[in-house]
Amino acid sequence: MSKILIRGAKVLGGEPQDVLIDGATIAEVGTGLSAEGAEGAEVVEAGGKVLLPGLVDLHTHLREPGREDSETVLTGTRAAASGGYTNVFAMANTFPVADTAGVVEQVWRLGQESGYCDVQPIGAVTVGLEGAKLAELGAMHESAAGVTVFSDDGKCVHDAVIMRRALEYVKAFNGVVAQHAQEPRLTEGAQMNEGVVSAELGLGGWPAVAEESVIARDVLLAEHVGSRVHICHLSTAGSVEIVRWAKSRGIDVTAEVTPHHLLLTDELVRSYNPVYKVNPPLRTERDVLALREALADGTIDIVATDHAPHPHEDKDCEWAAAAMGMVGLETALSVVQETMVDTGLLDWAGVADRMSVKPAQIGQAAGHGRPVSAGEPANLTLVDTEYRGQVDPAGFASRSRNTPYEGRELPGRVTHTWLRGKATLVDGKLT
Repeated sequence: MSKILIRGAKVLGGEPQDVLIDGATIAEVGTGLSAEGAEGAEVVEAGGKVLLPGLVDLHTHLREPGREDSETVLTGTRAAASGGYTNVFAMANTFPVADTAGVVEQVWRLGQESGYCDVQPIGAVTVGLEGAKLAELGAMHESAAGVTVFSDDGKCVHDAVIMRRALEYVKAFNGVVAQHAQEPRLTEGAQMNEGVVSAELGLGGWPAVAEESVIARDVLLAEHVGSRVHICHLSTAGSVEIVRWAKSRGIDVTAEVTPHHLLLTDELVRSYNPVYKVNPPLRTERDVLALREALADGTIDIVATDHAPHPHEDKDCEWAAAAMGMVGLETALSVVQETMVDTGLLDWAGVADRMSVKPAQIGQAAGHGRPVSAGEPANLTLVDTEYRGQVDPAGFASRSRNTPYEGRELPGRVTHTWLRGKATLVDGKLT
């Protein structure tokens, strides 16, 4: 097994240190490691770049099986490695739906074959995402994929009895139900955030209460059952207050925010550009600021990309006909740097916590989100935080290009990613 010496890296943004990788493991962290222990090692001159544990995304759409025109496990994991990720959780809304042991094992094996990052399938909560009957939760957990996270993302588990049963079922193996909080009756025909902009544009409004009412119900159900619930892509100031209240009661709830909800607002919809059409919709500046503060104080536990690739024809059309979603794996860290680090709300240790440590804990991703210290798995990413450049989707590793940041200048660039000591990205290029 090869040795790699990363020289002069700011571990979690601290003072420059050297990190020696021996095979799949971090062998030593310190200064002046160019002695005998590092003899024959490949040297990577970090030059003050920030070294983080490999990022973990609890919310990725890899589209395979069924929509390989927009993404595959291979192209999605290449995009993940480009963005500094070493582990992603693949959502269940594929074709066929990942609601059986057979489908989740297929996705898991495709991830094993791709080699660019670990892939942990998320199982559907209900059969076919239809919300009527529980899927094979136990069989998916017992399968080779070892599923621990279940979600009907893309759709809400709107029936309270079904949600209660799911929470009771996963409690047996310490699983978690990740809820897409969207009351369907309140969002029929909705096209964007309900507010001043939707009224002026004449587009169907998506009220904040459609999200908040489901979160309120589900944290109470989780408290009643004594189980774990995770809130996907939280997007409103009101949702933040509900989660904060639930945590103050000791309810076992965690929550995520996407990079785009930390940066973009519904004012962008005035352009009628479908690249800004997403579920949940872009909200107001007030919501954005509340989400940033909640991520900083820990009310929101993690950043998750909700990487949602779509082919060109599904976005290059009129607003009402366009698909909802944005790609995010390759820009997530840059957006978090702009909104959270450069604003002083989080330091790099905080970023490591929200984008690696906590998502790995929630999803029980063994070997990921670990400290950058001797004896730990060498799942790492190196970030040039001084870099600034315009986003060019033509250079994306993802099969799709539906990014809201095209032409926008963002800070930071991932230069290297290592998965168990094996380089998947070197000098910004996939290996």
